[in-house]
Amino acid sequence: MRPDVSELSEFYSCPLGGVARRLLAHRIRSVWPNVAGEAVLGLGFAAPFMRLFRNEAQRLLLGMPDEQGAVRWPQEGPVCSFLASETELPLETSSVDRVLAVHCLEHCGMSRPLLREIWRVLTPEGRLLLVVPNRRGVWARMDTTPFGHGHPYSRGQVQRLLGDCLYDATGWWPSLFMPPANLRLVLKTAIAWERIGLFAWPAFAGVLIVEAQKQVYAPIKGTRPPARAKLQTAPRGLASSEVSREAVRCPAPPPQTRSAASSQGLFQRNGV
Repeated sequence: MRPDVSELSEFYSCPLGGVARRLLAHRIRSVWPNVAGEAVLGLGFAAPFMRLFRNEAQRLLLGMPDEQGAVRWPQEGPVCSFLASETELPLETSSVDRVLAVHCLEHCGMSRPLLREIWRVLTPEGRLLLVVPNRRGVWARMDTTPFGHGHPYSRGQVQRLLGDCLYDATGWWPSLFMPPANLRLVLKTAIAWERIGLFAWPAFAGVLIVEAQKQVYAPIKGTRPPARAKLQTAPRGLASSEVSREAVRCPAPPPQTRSAASSQGLFQRNGV
């Protein structure tokens, strides 16, 4: 069941959600340090992380699924958020340079149509950044956070899913190693949990962050092979390769030339 937009907003407003937002935002920013002059699209509930690119990107769009609901974003200035189906985005083909999907893939029942629709709106060099709950992590087993809802994924599942939808995974970053507990001690040591877990137990991260690039296959125009010349029958004592070379080097004259040559020899023999 997909969480409501009010539940997602409430989670990121609590202390645990605030720490999770800062940790994920730091990792997202390290993956995309510069998006100047590009169009960035957020899908799912990416509002807490889109503010990273407000003063940098050329255009920001925030698409929220109709089953979840939408909120006004940003609170000041022109509205960039819109309500739409994730598999039928109201965007032109090859109109977006980067797509950030948070709380999106795990809640979508049609994962392949979703990724194909993202593939459609991405430019030929476009990149997709997925944030999905890890199947082995503790966060996917606790329903007190939004990462405990929906379908969690393993790294192998995400890899196969991206390959089937014409993406090439370019990098993996596990994150959220702290326990999903709203305790003061856990929240104060969140950075330490992140550093230790990255080296001690990377397979048990709370979420998986993967960047994928759109693959574009250009059709290869084949050329028709030249017709093979008919080989003459090699005379006795002469190799067929020699006949072929002689035929190529000294092609037989056309029929009219042969007729003229035979007539000229006949006239010479008759003394004409």
